[in-house]
Amino acid sequence: MDTTLRDGEQTPGVALKTEEKVWIARKLDELGVDIIEAGSAITSEGEREAIRAVAAEGLDAEICSYCRIMQQDVDFALECDVDSIHLVAPVSDLHISVKLKKDREALKEMALSAVEYAKDHGLIVELSGEDASRADLDFLKDLYKSGVEVGADRVCFCDTVGLLVPERTTEIFKDLSSSIDVPVAVHCHNDFGLAVSNTVAALNAGAREAHMTINGIGERAGNAALEEVAMILEWLYKRETSIKTNELYKVSRLVSRLTGLAVAPNKSLVGGNAFTHEAGIHVHGLLADTSTYEPITPESIGRERQIVLGKHAGKSSVTLALKEQGLNVDDSQLNEIVSRVKELGDHGKRVTDADLQTIAETVLDIYRESKVKLEDLTVVSGNRATPTASVRLIVDGKEIVEAATGDGPVDAAFEGIRKAVSGVADIHLEEYHVDAITGGTDALVEVLVKLSKDGKMVTSRGARTDIIMASVEAVINGINQLIQD
Repeated sequence: MDTTLRDGEQTPGVALKTEEKVWIARKLDELGVDIIEAGSAITSEGEREAIRAVAAEGLDAEICSYCRIMQQDVDFALECDVDSIHLVAPVSDLHISVKLKKDREALKEMALSAVEYAKDHGLIVELSGEDASRADLDFLKDLYKSGVEVGADRVCFCDTVGLLVPERTTEIFKDLSSSIDVPVAVHCHNDFGLAVSNTVAALNAGAREAHMTINGIGERAGNAALEEVAMILEWLYKRETSIKTNELYKVSRLVSRLTGLAVAPNKSLVGGNAFTHEAGIHVHGLLADTSTYEPITPESIGRERQIVLGKHAGKSSVTLALKEQGLNVDDSQLNEIVSRVKELGDHGKRVTDADLQTIAETVLDIYRESKVKLEDLTVVSGNRATPTASVRLIVDGKEIVEAATGDGPVDAAFEGIRKAVSGVADIHLEEYHVDAITGGTDALVEVLVKLSKDGKMVTSRGARTDIIMASVEAVINGINQLIQD
């Protein structure tokens, strides 16, 4: 399948540091993305610094900068040493008259002049029609053909406000792909939740490039999600892409962490609940054949199956959860473990992986020595002090002392612990949740964390009157769960 998968688009409220953008670009390149739109060079010197840094990485992917149809935008892109530009021309009469305050002919002249200027300076040019789904199609095709005549290497149809439906998308891209002599790209927004459907429809109708983003982030409701499009093409249409799909989840988590944009638990494929099971009838089916309730294997996207236990847990779900932990039990032991799990569930508690391990080891009379123990924790914080934590841990019998700063005392404590155990495991905090169990300033608080290591993920709990100690307890319990042999 000759399809270019492209990642880009700006997201409101997200300001990444240069090193973070470079880190994401490396991961996208490793993932198999063909073109990386690294930013818009006209934006600021900080943006140009980041684009230059990405371009200097020597990645296999083509590095692109977003440009308006203005010479100064192209000049700034040239300063960043990019391979290509995404040259965006407003093409609907609404955008031409309201944004540019010009007519069609003036717009066409500006666009073609910008294409020629960029080509004269050695850039690959993708001429893009903004708000194309509300443009006159004959005018759009004329602009594209004229752009190709003066050197445009690709053209792109942008559904800027997400108004397309798959049926109309198919019609448009059959027409464009048969009448335009260069690759045609699709750029979809998700205002009506159809970005992925329209992207797939366009690719099936002849588009040879798709603009997408990790986790579907982007303006307003976002853009087409790369992970969804790639998996739909690979699994449902049996069409090969360049994407290493078993790395998708790791890249999704990285982008979520660095942007601060959480992935909804019920999001397809990469959401926290996508491969999580609780109801007994589902888990009973999974024990017989995982394909009964999983359309793809979690490993195919770089994930692991998760079993959530609570008052609805049955023998099947507990058995599968124990199996995931490498524990085998007989019928009487299983009955006792199920009883204890339901008891916790009846009290409104979610049974974490660490809880289940503790229950099972108690029932099985197993004592597993913790590899990580907290010996001492000191935290300093205040309105004029940078939150700082120093920790003393016993890790595999060796005393380790570390210190770290953070956005708050809990963050500083976690960073100190993470540094202390970095020699045995690279731990990432995926989720952090706090509940006050009782009222008052001396309330007992319960902290629930989700930690990951090398794609494996566990949940763990801590409960204290001190929120910092409850957090540390939860984190250390989770780390011990992750690094057990």
